[in-house]
Amino acid sequence: MIEFQNVNFRYTESVVEGRLSEINLTISDGQVVLLCGKSGCGKTTLTRLINGLIPNYYEGDLSGAVCLDGKNISELPLYETAKYVGSVFQNPRSQFFTVDSTSELAFGCENQGLPKDEIVHRVENTARQLDMQELLGKNIFHLSGGEKQKIACASVAASDPSVIVLDEPSSNLDIAATADLRRAIQLWKAQGKTIIIAEHRLYYLKGLLDRVLYMEHGEIIYDWTERDALSLTNERQRELGLRPFDLLAFPVSIHPCAECKDILCSKFHFSYTKHGETLKIDSLTLPRSSITAIIGHNGAGKSTFARCLCGLEKQCKGLVKIGEQEYSKRKRLSLCYMVMQDVNHQLFTESTEEELRISMKDADPETVDSVLKRLDLESFRNRHPMALSGGEKQRVAIATALVSGREILVFDEPTSGLDLGHMQEVSQEIRMLSNMGKTVLVITHDYELIVSCCSYVLHLENGAVEEQYQLDSAGIKRLQAFFMEEA
Repeated sequence: MIEFQNVNFRYTESVVEGRLSEINLTISDGQVVLLCGKSGCGKTTLTRLINGLIPNYYEGDLSGAVCLDGKNISELPLYETAKYVGSVFQNPRSQFFTVDSTSELAFGCENQGLPKDEIVHRVENTARQLDMQELLGKNIFHLSGGEKQKIACASVAASDPSVIVLDEPSSNLDIAATADLRRAIQLWKAQGKTIIIAEHRLYYLKGLLDRVLYMEHGEIIYDWTERDALSLTNERQRELGLRPFDLLAFPVSIHPCAECKDILCSKFHFSYTKHGETLKIDSLTLPRSSITAIIGHNGAGKSTFARCLCGLEKQCKGLVKIGEQEYSKRKRLSLCYMVMQDVNHQLFTESTEEELRISMKDADPETVDSVLKRLDLESFRNRHPMALSGGEKQRVAIATALVSGREILVFDEPTSGLDLGHMQEVSQEIRMLSNMGKTVLVITHDYELIVSCCSYVLHLENGAVEEQYQLDSAGIKRLQAFFMEEA
């Protein structure tokens, strides 16, 4: 189905990250292939060659041939490639064309000129197969990040391509939605589709893979069978920068909660529409100078709670009390700093260095240099933030929070799209903030991040507090039960 013949590629910007060197690869019909490796190793570039975005959208120097079912992809217009290849990107918003979910599922079929009855059948059948009927007819802008990802997967499936390319598909998914993604891949595999997955989170793919391609510096270093990949020791996986295939094999670090006065949140009620409350918390206490993981399924109200806490939602009248000091919504704007789930909303300047400087009260070159170095961003100092990869943008946004000087820092999915090494760097930085007396809240579906740095868990469901507990030995067992319930 797919063949790479002596392929070399370099982006026009002349950056090292994402280059490909002497790629020779054949992928047979119906194979499920995992592309893995550290950030910048070339995984996403390889997927862009398969779906035709290179050279039709991303420019650069390309040599060699990439053939799809015998046709040279670089010589095909994108609309022709789209008949064979469907893509799900790391940020699903970048591939939406409509406002409501049902129209999004129908969009690809409409572009193929299919009869109306066939389109209706495909939309309904896809929604049923992927168990997402409840998401039909919804405004896409009102969906959570994980729900948007499910819509993106369904819109591709409805078009019925022979090849499906997924780039970090689980990055914003909760444990249940990740299980749904696994079932979708199982379904596509049973249908005989060829599936290419570029991914850092590996545990949910166990048992589905035919091949595992490990990439480094733009080259394919290892071409393993799934059995070969699963036989790697935990130590060897960490050496290669891979997250574990067995989620619970990841080492756990227990960090006791700091004994400080609590943060009291009261009357946190909020709704995006007139029909029912999205957030309904009468009273909640959280530990100060600690790292609290906020968990829950997609749509549980985690990001909404964080936005209300930071004073970003005007209609939320809730109060925050720390010690004897009360903070209204307006006061919290200068108390809190939030790194959003979609960091594209908060990157404004022409360079990474400038992005850090505008986040500081008093720009300090030494602090900027130190944070850029610690988060492995020195080489991007003068690059435009919007020209970086998803994981690199994430690290830039985290860096702005580190230099902001605020007392309460909120990170919404901070390790989305990050490999093991960069996830551990973020974990260390978050621990450092806690040691400095900062209060950190981390909204995440990343089990590895939680057990690396967090000391407390707030579990939200349906806009309310389900439970909260310290991450001692008993708390770790509760956390593991939550992550394994749908896996």
